[in-house]
Amino acid sequence: MSEAIISGAIQELKSFLVKTEKHLFFKTAKGLIAEKVINELQMMLHYLKFKNSGKRRRMLNHLVADFAEIAQYSADLTRKVDQTSFCDEMDIILDWLRQSKKRMTEFGVSEGVSRLQSVGEKGDEVSVVGLEKDIEQLIGKVILNEEVALVTSCIKGMLGVGKTTLATQVYNHPAIIGKFKQRAWVTISSDTSIHEVLVELIQQLVELDGDPLLVEKMDNRSLRQMLCQHLQGKSCFIVVDNLLAEMRLESFLLGLAQKGDGSRLLLTSRYKIERINIGYTHEMKALDSDKSWKLFLKTIDKFTSVENKFSKDLERKGREMLKKCWGLPIAIINVGRHKAKQRLSGIEWEQLFDSIDLRESLKILEPMYRNLDETLKACFLLMSFFKENAIMREEKLDHIWNIRGINVGRSCTYRLVSESIFEVVHELPFTREVKRCRMNPLLHMLSIKKAEEEMGFEILRSNGNSRPSRSSRIPCHRVIHCGRDKFNHSKNQDKHLVSLIFHGGGRFLDDAGESYWKSFELLDILDVEDFGVKTLSETIGTLIELRYLGLRNNYIQEIPRSLGGLKKLEVLDIALNFMVEVPDIMKKMGSLRHLYMSDVICQKPLKVDALQKLETLTWIPIFDWTYELSSLEKMSRLRKLGIEEIDENSDVIKLFGSLVKMNRLEQLNLRGFRFRSMPCLDQIGVLDRLVTLRVDGRVAKLPSAGDFPRRIRYLILVNTCLGEDPMPELENLPSLERLKLRNAYSGREMVIQHNGFPKLKVLRINELWNLRKIQVGEGAMWKLDQLEIKNCTHLVKFKIGWMKRVRKLKMVTTKHMAAKIRNSSSISRIIEVDISP
Repeated sequence: MSEAIISGAIQELKSFLVKTEKHLFFKTAKGLIAEKVINELQMMLHYLKFKNSGKRRRMLNHLVADFAEIAQYSADLTRKVDQTSFCDEMDIILDWLRQSKKRMTEFGVSEGVSRLQSVGEKGDEVSVVGLEKDIEQLIGKVILNEEVALVTSCIKGMLGVGKTTLATQVYNHPAIIGKFKQRAWVTISSDTSIHEVLVELIQQLVELDGDPLLVEKMDNRSLRQMLCQHLQGKSCFIVVDNLLAEMRLESFLLGLAQKGDGSRLLLTSRYKIERINIGYTHEMKALDSDKSWKLFLKTIDKFTSVENKFSKDLERKGREMLKKCWGLPIAIINVGRHKAKQRLSGIEWEQLFDSIDLRESLKILEPMYRNLDETLKACFLLMSFFKENAIMREEKLDHIWNIRGINVGRSCTYRLVSESIFEVVHELPFTREVKRCRMNPLLHMLSIKKAEEEMGFEILRSNGNSRPSRSSRIPCHRVIHCGRDKFNHSKNQDKHLVSLIFHGGGRFLDDAGESYWKSFELLDILDVEDFGVKTLSETIGTLIELRYLGLRNNYIQEIPRSLGGLKKLEVLDIALNFMVEVPDIMKKMGSLRHLYMSDVICQKPLKVDALQKLETLTWIPIFDWTYELSSLEKMSRLRKLGIEEIDENSDVIKLFGSLVKMNRLEQLNLRGFRFRSMPCLDQIGVLDRLVTLRVDGRVAKLPSAGDFPRRIRYLILVNTCLGEDPMPELENLPSLERLKLRNAYSGREMVIQHNGFPKLKVLRINELWNLRKIQVGEGAMWKLDQLEIKNCTHLVKFKIGWMKRVRKLKMVTTKHMAAKIRNSSSISRIIEVDISP
């Protein structure tokens, strides 16, 4: 059947080529892409002639059926009347064919599809801890809502965080069983095909007459038609567990979506699913200390068959041990099982709590690393450079990855978040930017392990607990952990290092002699962020290969003049060194692409106009920026700029005029000088390419909506202390999607007119200490998805009923206001509600 479909598609594509070969455009564009598709189909037919027989062939047939359906899509495309997007759609099909072929050639690595045999069989009760709120949220606000159309939701999180456990609790919940008479569960593996999913769903949802094996011989379209016909007029609940990013469910979902009978689809995945419309994604979080301890107790009680009770001291010791599991359920369960077995062998709990073995847990997490593509694997290995559980800035990650030769563009951090390797700490919603993120420390342990094995990485510690490189090669990358202990190490291998990172603190670098830096001949990354450094030797200028120098958040009082000789330096970060003196060296550093400063002291203007490759510059005093306007035009690559020390005497018209010709400038940050007011910003509208604008400091009045840059999507107002309500102007910004106000307005009432903020999706209000009332007109902020209100202690009048599309509400307010909002029926449809105290 599948071979016949593929052969038929080949013939249709060949006929299409014959009909269009007279047209030169078709030959060069449509014809070429069609020929590539034909070639892929012909290679598959040749492959199928030699496929194995027996059970393996039967299982492989499922994947072949998927391939045949793609062939049908390619043939269908030739018959479309409107073929304006032919090449784009055929390109997608070609990529789909190649992915499908790759899966077939790699077939057999895992077990294919598995099904939930009976209610309650999946998900051991011992592993269910602390999911009550998650279950209530998913069932009450997502699944059992009044929506008639298909609702697709997803449970997302890293491997071992409990996605399947949560889905099982939802699947087996009495409310779900009572609502949906038709239920099905399918678990996906790397070998699973759409054909296999359809067959499995039919076997669970359809009462078949005759031989069930006949269903397996049907093609995908026939199976889909059978399933949709059977479910016509019936609401069903389907769980697809462990969905892979590359699996395409679009056409299957289309059939369900067209039924309009209140069906629900629940996915679990560690990937962000982007090919289909996900109504709501539930992010799984690690367990806190109490839940971790409770899960540990349940595990050991089950395996020892007794109820284990501990003294307060022993419990404290056990909890301390469990901290190293970092709240990951699969690690806690593994440790619990191991400790229970040891206890049954006669070892006392007090001794067992002295140590923890996480090797088995790391083995379970290894597939997350193995399944990454080569680019993300390289990014993952370099996470070993960072501190355990560190909150990381996206820009720093990008810089280090770039220096190490990884072409990341702007997407690698987002992709690692999408694959649940990173957890978002501070995001920019509805973009692919992640401002702050962190990695679960168990994954960080795995990155260290893999870096030691694969790239010549080592960790040296002042306490003697070092981890020398496991690789046979000479160490190229080193992290040094310093404390108060005196630290000495051999310098024999320093000349081979290309990356050197310091963590901890102490006086190690302050006491290092002038000869210390001379031994690092090849070093191109040096990161000493947050180390407590006070002085730097002039010999640091001998690191002529250096491309990244991170000196952020130290106590450095003066930057060595020798840094001007670092001709290859691309990233220099000296921000958060209070009142650091910078010599007149910037004009010599022509390779700089990213320069981060704050509160710098300069005897002479910095002359940054010589830095023609600069893409990021924050923060620079306004006097230094406007020193030579005629040569600033050469800085044509600048994307992000931060200007500080602006006061009422600053010539901002001159500033904005200097920025007009910078065609790539997307983000502008303006900061006032201490408690002085900034001048009127009415002329800022000339910067019509700005996407993000941050204003930090007193401003008497905002520009009118017509005087703002028309493309502004993200606006942050901090410490502006406006006397007039800013909303009447801001609500008319046509492109504004995200608005953050912190100590931005000193008035008592805020009014948003009818239909104001037509595109706003995120609103964050913080520290408006005098605010008492927010009045919202009908139809205003109709796209709002996230609302956050913090520390507006006098706010008492605020209606939430208008927020029909809000999914996330976060408030920090008074006890009285918190209780009032919790008891309000108007928040019942908001999925994520976090109100404190």
